[in-house]
Amino acid sequence: MNEIEITLPTPLRIYTNNQKKVKIAAETVDDALKRLVETYPALQKHLFQGNELRSYVNIYINDTDVRHHPDGFRAHLEPQDTIFIIPSIAGGLK
Repeated sequence: MNEIEITLPTPLRIYTNNQKKVKIAAETVDDALKRLVETYPALQKHLFQGNELRSYVNIYINDTDVRHHPDGFRAHLEPQDTIFIIPSIAGGLK
């Protein structure tokens, strides 16, 4: 099983003891996200609604949006891969 790095946005770091990056052993993106919330249960409600990833949470493998990856959340991870969790940002100037 590969140990990969997950980079978290600032608002979610309070749920990971203020860590910017965490290491998780996983083979796929789906597996990595499940292990992440098992390790840091407080993240569950911020990332998932039931068993589905919240629509405003974007997941990238390196520089590829997982939703555009051919294997999606079942994409195999290599040890050098980094998962980035990036929440959508709404608002702006009127």
